[in-house]
Amino acid sequence: MTATVTFYFDPVSPYAWLSTAALDRIEAAGAEIVFQPVLFAGLLNAHGQKGPAEVPAKRQYLFRDVMREAARLGLGFKGPPGHPFNPLQALRMCLALTRQDQRRRFALAVMKACWEDGKDVSNGEVLMRIADEFGLDGAALRDAAQQPHIKAQLASDTEKAIACGVFGVPTFGVDGELFWGGDRVDALVRHLQGERIDEQALADFLAKPPLAERRR
Repeated sequence: MTATVTFYFDPVSPYAWLSTAALDRIEAAGAEIVFQPVLFAGLLNAHGQKGPAEVPAKRQYLFRDVMREAARLGLGFKGPPGHPFNPLQALRMCLALTRQDQRRRFALAVMKACWEDGKDVSNGEVLMRIADEFGLDGAALRDAAQQPHIKAQLASDTEKAIACGVFGVPTFGVDGELFWGGDRVDALVRHLQGERIDEQALADFLAKPPLAERRR
């Protein structure tokens, strides 16, 4: 039976872009991938975190690491005109595409335009052109993304992801389990092939009390 893997993504994350290179491997392991846009900033706020790009030392490391991984995968890297940027319109346009094949095509095009081609995907005109280039009606999609129910749905879907334990992107969800980061695709594939951890051992460990607390 085909498993359904939910791909939680936000184009603001370069790792979400890099992880798309592994989608074929996931599908080859017997999975159907559902693209689910979520607002990364909303995840961060819910869990009291800063984004990596908001910590200077992490920001420098992150983009060096991204460039290394892009080179390993044979992908070109330019990056957006500035980072972080506001991904709301891109996310809402993705969400307004209710057909998964169209949403996938547009989401992949947006991430490629951002990270490989250096486009400003926070700009509505840029997003319209991307949609048009991929056989979608960019103007109609832009207008649909401005509808109150789409804005509310993005907020609701982000809250649902948080309730499921999602705290970052990219995250892959299947069978009630989460696999965070493109570097956990191997673990996801092994799960799809039947590998499981000892749930009782995990529960026993998590029930143990902390022995120290960090001073704030």
